[in-house]
Amino acid sequence: MVSTQVRALTYAQAVNEAFHQEFERDPSVILMGEDVAGGAGRDEYEDAWGGVFKLTGGLIGKFGPDRVRDTPISENGFMGAAVGAAATGLRPIADLMFVGFVGVCGDQIFNNMSKMHYMFGGKVNLPLTVITSTGAGVGSAAQHSETLYSIFVHFPGLKCVAPSNPYNAKGLHAAAIRDNDPVIVFNNKLLMGGARGPGTGAGIHVPEDSYEFPIGKADRPREGTDVTLIGISYTTLQCLKAAEILEQKGFSAEVIDLLSLSPLDEDAILSSVKKTRNVVIVDEDYPMCSMASELSALIAEQAFDFLDSPPIRLCAPHASVPYSPVLEAEYIPSPEKIAQSALSILE
Repeated sequence: MVSTQVRALTYAQAVNEAFHQEFERDPSVILMGEDVAGGAGRDEYEDAWGGVFKLTGGLIGKFGPDRVRDTPISENGFMGAAVGAAATGLRPIADLMFVGFVGVCGDQIFNNMSKMHYMFGGKVNLPLTVITSTGAGVGSAAQHSETLYSIFVHFPGLKCVAPSNPYNAKGLHAAAIRDNDPVIVFNNKLLMGGARGPGTGAGIHVPEDSYEFPIGKADRPREGTDVTLIGISYTTLQCLKAAEILEQKGFSAEVIDLLSLSPLDEDAILSSVKKTRNVVIVDEDYPMCSMASELSALIAEQAFDFLDSPPIRLCAPHASVPYSPVLEAEYIPSPEKIAQSALSILE
């Protein structure tokens, strides 16, 4: 008899399991970053918390300090070390604790990491995974709460993914580590748990065996006929809640979970929009030059004749993330705002 029991993990537990399995599978996988060992190696700790978001717990105790390295607060230094390690035969994972820290290591990412394979005529692979946290909602204020997808997606040579639940988070991290190109994995703080609990995971089955979720593919967690709601990472959850609000008002919403920001699954996006003829794109990044802008342009250029209304972009305000909890709650696109945006073109 086949068991139907759901194996539920939190988002952080699913990512941690992927790391353990990839470390066991491939001895060339290494990890570096600030607090990735979480204090382990000091006399008073056998093994510690494993990073700010507990993604790397247990790794140093099992695989040792040669493969799990706490670094100084020097993003430019360890990101450059990761590029060099990848170019010379290892598969490093570099933990950029907050995506806003890209300003101090941008040269290594945008000038070296993204271009080395191209500049060497394809003779050098760069199997490097960068994990970084994104998103508001946990009281981390302006410098630790940004999203900034579009900065990375702008550069050829970087693959970019944004998981939305424990199942695809485990599979996308495994796929990123096994990929021979640099992959940036954006992990939303509310999904990981941040400062407010264990993160998402209830009801989502996560297989114990190792698996990959393909980079370059979107998901369709809900089918509908009247409007397409496109979500990215945490905003996919908001879109699913908005779809329930719209159902109560008599409208059928389809939800596309983007997952892969570069390369884009254009077929999934366009086929959905051509079916529903209306679209709301929900992106927590700043609105100018955002993923929402790119998707809106794609839809306008390739599905214009199918549209009953212009694409709607629903982003965070063009302002830094506020520290005030009341203002921060308003900053993130909510299910109510998503539903209201959809109703503005459906009613």
